[in-house]
Amino acid sequence: MNVPAIDMKGVWFSYDKTPILKDVTLTLKQGDFLAILGPNGGGKTTLLKLSLGLLKPDRGEIKVLGESPHDAKYRVGYVPQNTDFNTTFPISVMDVAMMGRLSRSRIGRRYSLDDRSKVEAALKNTGIWDYRNALIGSLSGGQRQRVFIARALATDPEILFLDEPTASVDPDFEMDLFEFLRELNRKVTIVTITHDVGVISRHVKSVACVNRTLIFHEQGQITPEMLDMAYHCPVDLIAHGIPHRVLPTHTEE
Repeated sequence: MNVPAIDMKGVWFSYDKTPILKDVTLTLKQGDFLAILGPNGGGKTTLLKLSLGLLKPDRGEIKVLGESPHDAKYRVGYVPQNTDFNTTFPISVMDVAMMGRLSRSRIGRRYSLDDRSKVEAALKNTGIWDYRNALIGSLSGGQRQRVFIARALATDPEILFLDEPTASVDPDFEMDLFEFLRELNRKVTIVTITHDVGVISRHVKSVACVNRTLIFHEQGQITPEMLDMAYHCPVDLIAHGIPHRVLPTHTEE
């Protein structure tokens, strides 16, 4: 029997004594496609960073693929929301994607034929292979995002984490990306943070709403109770071009 992709038990985390996550418990099976919803500052990115081993919980236990997040780091890929990438730096698409193999090749050693094969496959899978010799700064926002996803895929991950992958990209790329992720999900567990509730709901298998605490729904259904917990306000979805309210109007007490 496969171990869970992510297994969190009673996880707490604070920044400067301010609680960010409270008693979070989550078991995510391998092969799942999880969307994480919630307001800004609610703890979504913190949850990802804990899973990646970039942060350590104050209390509780986290296992990723049966290992500690630190030990599992070479088995996961990560696409952060802010890449902090200098687009004026003269570096090619191929070179950026090859950075995903640094953990395998180690700095100071040449890339192997296997490294180059993995990167070529990642660039082709993300539809950006034809731009491999272009400078990263010459690409559109959506094209650059494909390169950063290819860099993460070049690690040959068992789990792919994405933090707001459609931020600052055009709507056409947004639809293409989620279609691509759904296809990729045949082989890779996917965990993505998103605000695109209407779009993502057609692709994911499970949903977690995070606002200090966490509600998890395995069937991928976005319920009024989950959104009420996460946002504390009415939420409108766009379905088939028609807006509809999934929460009743309410006021703060």
